[in-house]
Amino acid sequence: MNSIINKLIELQDKKYREFNKNLCPDTNKEMLGIRIPILRKLAKEILKENNDWKDFAKNENAKYFEEVILQGLIIAYSKLEFEEKLEYISLFVPRIDSWAICDTFVPTLKIKDEYLEKYWNYILKYLNSDKEFEIRFAVISMLDYFINDEYVDRVIEKLDKISHDGYYVKMGVAWTLAEIGIKYNEEAMKYLKSKNNLDKFTYNKTLQKMIESYRIDSKQKDILRQMKRK
Repeated sequence: MNSIINKLIELQDKKYREFNKNLCPDTNKEMLGIRIPILRKLAKEILKENNDWKDFAKNENAKYFEEVILQGLIIAYSKLEFEEKLEYISLFVPRIDSWAICDTFVPTLKIKDEYLEKYWNYILKYLNSDKEFEIRFAVISMLDYFINDEYVDRVIEKLDKISHDGYYVKMGVAWTLAEIGIKYNEEAMKYLKSKNNLDKFTYNKTLQKMIESYRIDSKQKDILRQMKRK
């Protein structure tokens, strides 16, 4: 495990660190300044060459921001059976303290269709968490894997029940609803025009993200602008 930490320290980029600190002010971990593509490459090398990767992935006392990202990437890229991978995900999720860690980890999991229902049932428990990034983990999972014919109505129903005040929860909900608005416009508009439970910030941010999308036509953008809550 020490060899992995030493490698991370060797890869640090102090100039990029200062830039990245501004992008990720939410983390409480020390930052080295290592770009994600480099961490992805390192994760794959570790899985291929280092038999101690499980010990590294299980370590709850990571010091560095990039160390946590690397743990997540190793778990995501690993060839574990799905049930065992869920065990590692459960260990990892409480360590997420930044949108960047969350939003790098979740899409890298690449959940296969055959496991979607199990994964859906798995992430639902995090919607009841009082921790901002545990909820965001579930919301971003919905964004990445469940905006489809089978799940879209369930996603809208679950998002409507979220009431956490965390900024990154609200932004995740708005992003997910906006994506539904782009892919399933009829369902999204029906929901947005209904008596929903979205707070003003999340509701207006959803409209804004839809308006900013090149996949929404100008006529509907005008309608969305008029729907804004004052």
